[in-house]
Amino acid sequence: MSEEAGEIHSDAPERRPTEDSPDDGRSYRFDHLALGLVLHDMYFSKGDPGPGDRVPDFDLPVLGGGRFRSADLGETGPALLIFGSYTCPVTDNAAPGLNDLHARFGDRVHFVMVNIREAHPAKAVPQPKTLDEKMAHAEQQRDFYGFKFEVAVDDIDGTLHRAMSPKPNSAYLLGKDGTILFRAKWANDTKALAGALDSVAAGESPRRSQSGGVIRPMLRLLRNIAPVLDRAGGGAWGDMWRVAPPMAATAFALKTLNIRPRKPKRRED
Repeated sequence: MSEEAGEIHSDAPERRPTEDSPDDGRSYRFDHLALGLVLHDMYFSKGDPGPGDRVPDFDLPVLGGGRFRSADLGETGPALLIFGSYTCPVTDNAAPGLNDLHARFGDRVHFVMVNIREAHPAKAVPQPKTLDEKMAHAEQQRDFYGFKFEVAVDDIDGTLHRAMSPKPNSAYLLGKDGTILFRAKWANDTKALAGALDSVAAGESPRRSQSGGVIRPMLRLLRNIAPVLDRAGGGAWGDMWRVAPPMAATAFALKTLNIRPRKPKRRED
């Protein structure tokens, strides 16, 4: 993979878009969860941007005003770019840890949550069809999780999200020149993120370039599934039972046993 002028050029074979492809712009704003999307969340493909690559150019609106731009990283970086949504169990699980990390490193690293498509769209929280709707979802996400750091909003077709590989809650630590220094498949891998942030905040390169396995992050988020599906509303549980019955059964059992996730701190203005 090489990069020129902030654009990513992959040597991997071109992936032809299909109706079910999770990185196809035509199907990005899905209304119902699909198995292919869940499976694609488990791995990075060979051609996906990774450590050592340049982040694609971006210019996103920020809640409350202002912009989050790749061109400004020289002044505002290093930056931790996190993707997430209000109906994402991984985001739900990651949020308390991200708030803790921001309290530790926010004075030296620019934290930005980028609101993306809804992971479990349903009746109460449908997939946004306009940028205004997406901005409203981003405000809902920010206020619910009490984020004290910036929340930016990707465009309605998820241009930046798709360019980076559309995982529901991935995270990228960016250098001032836009180089990806570290990436995490899921941002609830707080320990790995903390290690990378500690190095970068000290002006050093991260010892590891990316987070490790899938099993532990998955186990941590199981208790978050039920509360998120309940918030998403009618249809969310049905989609989960249809696509991933074992996860749905586990989530329902944890809900029945009243095993709940760590509560986020509400935002105070």
